[in-house]
Amino acid sequence: MMRTSPAPFERSAGSRRILGNVAVGVVRLGVSCLLLTVATASLAGQGKDIKDLTFDDLKFEMKKGERFKDSMLTQDILDLEGQVIRVRGFIRPSLKQKGIAKFVFVRDNQECCFGPGAMLYDCILVQVEKGKELDFTVRPITIEGKFYIKKFKGPDDKVWAIFRMREAQKR
Repeated sequence: MMRTSPAPFERSAGSRRILGNVAVGVVRLGVSCLLLTVATASLAGQGKDIKDLTFDDLKFEMKKGERFKDSMLTQDILDLEGQVIRVRGFIRPSLKQKGIAKFVFVRDNQECCFGPGAMLYDCILVQVEKGKELDFTVRPITIEGKFYIKKFKGPDDKVWAIFRMREAQKR
């Protein structure tokens, strides 16, 4: 008796099982690729909302020794309120060296930029995100966090700082 091969569309039970497993694997791979694409796009989208700034972007007209007035702030600076920003600068030295949760972030490491006589736009008071505390370094670092404007008055009742950042972390 002569054996005939199955028609092109007929499959044995074993080959149907193999093809079924391959099909399931292809679907799983496709879903994984789709999820990876969505996750990557989501992470990329997060970066678009972060504004990369320098201390120069926070500068406004003010003469050394002049008392601060709210009207000195430019509209560009006011528009940053509540935005997530990224800035490069230095941690102003203090007594605490490890596990720092709050610090003065300054334009340069000359310790010139906070307190009486300093230009207000040269510092940001930073509150670090809980669990992201950092250690002091003399090297420049990049800090990212939510920017807001709130006066900080010193013991002389003069404004020593106006820029703040909360939920900050080192990048």
